[in-house]
Amino acid sequence: MTKTLALEAANTQIRRVTITGMWINITLMAFKLIVGFLVGSLSLIADGVHSLSDFATDIALLVGVYFGSKKPDDKHPFGHGRLETFAGAFVAAALIIVGAWLIYEGARGIAEMHNTGNEKVQISSMVIWIALLSVALKEYLYQITRIVAKRTHSSATYANAWHHRSDAFSSVAVVIGAIAMKFGYPHGDQLGAIAVGLMIVMVGIKIVGDCISEFAEGAVDHTTLEQIQTVINAHQGIRQWHQLRTRSVGREVFLDVHILVDPLLNITQAHEISESLETALMEQLTRPVNVMVHVEPDLPELRR
Repeated sequence: MTKTLALEAANTQIRRVTITGMWINITLMAFKLIVGFLVGSLSLIADGVHSLSDFATDIALLVGVYFGSKKPDDKHPFGHGRLETFAGAFVAAALIIVGAWLIYEGARGIAEMHNTGNEKVQISSMVIWIALLSVALKEYLYQITRIVAKRTHSSATYANAWHHRSDAFSSVAVVIGAIAMKFGYPHGDQLGAIAVGLMIVMVGIKIVGDCISEFAEGAVDHTTLEQIQTVINAHQGIRQWHQLRTRSVGREVFLDVHILVDPLLNITQAHEISESLETALMEQLTRPVNVMVHVEPDLPELRR
């Protein structure tokens, strides 16, 4: 499969899973907000707003994938993959904001209860059932989105998968809080929200770190690097290689390597080895790859 076809196939998978998430997020947002207002559950209303934020990041991901997949042009000879990385960073920033907001709301709720002395709160069973439905659907979205993210090596899609899971976690906090309040413990909702918020912030920080590494021209992940080295080592026409350099631009891998070949080969034969190596890398790597091979004669002074 050519690089263009591989990108198009990956884009189709990302669009399909993201649009599925958008429809589920719209549905959950409507249920949570309507039921939250009807029964007076602030935690469920807040959870509905979180589902709205998921819908917004779904749109950001689709925009990032669309522009990030545009073909190289005169102004962007290495393509537009960094735009997808920006989309991933945007989603990760949204995760950190949501997590911080949950921590703040949890702490504020506990403080208000102590200040007012009102720690007897009633909660409707409908809140628990809506929250459980949200947990099931959002965990399902997390699983299918994570699979697509790993298959397509899309950091933005991976960040969006965790945004789905953060919504599932916030719904878990609603369930725990509602059950705790039914058993006479008024702070269950707030403490659950704080714990979930901390977890979401940590995930968001990790994803931001991965995006920063890519912006700073960091090397590809260890698994991809091992795949590249295996392909090079398996090539019979290459006697030795060195100066392998890699970097990621969105979902694409850019690499260059120096290979040493039989010094008695003519230019055409050496070029054929270089071309066959490029073809092997493109065919065997699970990510779209751009290869630059520098051919050198296998002389003692050039060995490293």
